[in-house]
Amino acid sequence: MQLSKVGIAQASGLRRTGKTKWVEVCRMACASFLMVAGLLLGNGSGHAAGPDDVFLSARAAYNARNLNALTTASRNLHAQHYILAPYTDYWRFLLELNQASNQSVRQFLDQYKDAPFADRLRGEWLKVLARRQDWETFFEEYPKLQREDMAVNCYAADGGIQQGLESAVNAGKALWMTGNELPANCDAVFDRLQKGGVLREEDIWARTRLLLQGSRITVAKSVLQRLPGIDKNNLKLLDRVYQNPQKVLENRQISFKSRLGRELNLYALERLSRSQPALVLDLWEKIHGNFDVADRDYFWGRFALHAARKHDPAALTYFQRAGNVVLDNDQREWKARAAMRAGDWKALQEAIAAMPESLQAEQVWQYWKARALKEQKQIVAANLILVKLAKENTYYGLLAEEEMGDALGAAPERYRASADEVRAVLDNPGIQRALALRRLEMRWESREEWRFASRDFDDKQLIAAAEVAFREGWYDIAINTADRTKLLHDFALRYPTPYRDLMQGYVADNALDEAWVYGLIRQESRFVSWAKSVVGASGLMQVMPETAKWIAKRMGMRDYKPAMINQLDTNLKFGTHYLRYTMDRMDQQPLMATAAYNAGPGRPKRWASDQPLEGAVYAETIPFSETRDYVKKVLSNSIYYSHQLGTQSQTLKQRLGVVPGVGSPVNPEQD
Repeated sequence: MQLSKVGIAQASGLRRTGKTKWVEVCRMACASFLMVAGLLLGNGSGHAAGPDDVFLSARAAYNARNLNALTTASRNLHAQHYILAPYTDYWRFLLELNQASNQSVRQFLDQYKDAPFADRLRGEWLKVLARRQDWETFFEEYPKLQREDMAVNCYAADGGIQQGLESAVNAGKALWMTGNELPANCDAVFDRLQKGGVLREEDIWARTRLLLQGSRITVAKSVLQRLPGIDKNNLKLLDRVYQNPQKVLENRQISFKSRLGRELNLYALERLSRSQPALVLDLWEKIHGNFDVADRDYFWGRFALHAARKHDPAALTYFQRAGNVVLDNDQREWKARAAMRAGDWKALQEAIAAMPESLQAEQVWQYWKARALKEQKQIVAANLILVKLAKENTYYGLLAEEEMGDALGAAPERYRASADEVRAVLDNPGIQRALALRRLEMRWESREEWRFASRDFDDKQLIAAAEVAFREGWYDIAINTADRTKLLHDFALRYPTPYRDLMQGYVADNALDEAWVYGLIRQESRFVSWAKSVVGASGLMQVMPETAKWIAKRMGMRDYKPAMINQLDTNLKFGTHYLRYTMDRMDQQPLMATAAYNAGPGRPKRWASDQPLEGAVYAETIPFSETRDYVKKVLSNSIYYSHQLGTQSQTLKQRLGVVPGVGSPVNPEQD
């Protein structure tokens, strides 16, 4: 029974929000019906619409919740044996799910067990079963759910508690301890746990701290209302702390007498630690007597975390002051990074040893454990780790290989898919559906279909599938598919070089390393030319709109228009120009230039130390988690691209280099 699965999913549905909403729905329904009818009749042209058009009209009918129009289109598509017709059955079933019998749902799931939407339907069905209180059927189906859905997990815990299952009680408590907002139906689980005395006041305070660490003020207020006798008016103080923690602390605006008052002051201290650590230390000296030992240890653990992110040389000392407080994984990792930054290899080894086994087993900490052992002359123990790690085709695998002395190892032997293997992939119905969905620009569905169809492929099948995707110009899917192989590899598919004819001129114009540019594009966009990030960056090289305007002005382009950045030629021209700019700003340091391309040119030098710093240490201690991951992937990509392009001349360590000292430590931004 999967009572401990944790995940987040969203389900959307029509809400009856008044007459205006219903009028709009009716208008959409009528429009979709007329669209379907018109397509099937040929819109007066004398020719019936093609199946692709009918399918798109079926999707419009589903979005309008027009079951009649959807059913008409579905029958037409099935009559033509259209490859995507099963999706219309799925949409119809979603619209009728609340009225569907258990037998009919099971028949549908069995019929379409090889389609990705079957698992999504099962998740929605489980929610219906929970609302019906049909727990017997629910718990028969719940273990079959493959995707993570927090709402379903909460229903499972709630139903299990009602059935008297102890495992459900434990699952409910595990669901509670999160710093994230949870679906509304999870409240029923927590109500039962609290009523049964399982969810105690201390659990409420513990989750409140997690929420405040992530500045989720609204959710924290809701959680605090579970405390007996809480004055809701006092919860408004949270907003005051969030907006101006310095004023709250300096003016003693919140009393320390109550638990709420002490927690709010601790939160104010943590918020201020991110920007003014020296002031926090001064304030702490004046107010620490208002807290017990456990709260003092908690303060030092949080303060040490922010100090480590700021590269404060005293961070390790602050962690020591945290006493017996249990550190979370973020704190444990930054304690290790603080030791790394300080060159204290013994402290680094001890920090890694204190991590949970699952965290220690990650490549990053296996590599740094080996480095710590090697620096302490424990060569045999270090090499045992490095030998195993060097087999991985990753950033840490490359570093481990270089530590072992194979600095410029030969590229792995390439496995090429045969024509028969490629044909077998093309004959796969799931792959065919994925390609058809891509043709209709149903991007999310096409990727899901591809992922599901290839989920059990062996290495040869994965390489053949990657070849299919590459030939289709579906470069991101080709890369992601080729990346999944375990023993046989085709690195030409993992690290493809599209648009080379267009790119080479700009690479040469800006005197850039072609392998580095390709490594950066692979990380930025996976060669998806229309890619757009959540913050608005566009194209292959993910150039921000304001940056594009600045580049255009710098290059003297008076006729530049914002839409031009989406053009391949302009995007490559601007991206390579900006990369050259970051390289010059960062004194020809590829590591820092890569960081500057991602985080902006003003930050990387502020992340340097007062003394020269090994590039691998610098990369590992970048405060922004996104940038930290980014630079490691871009630079390791460049090594593999240098193999593909036949230009290999530098090791990864040489590319990382040594970051010059800046003379004095600075406070960089935190994650």
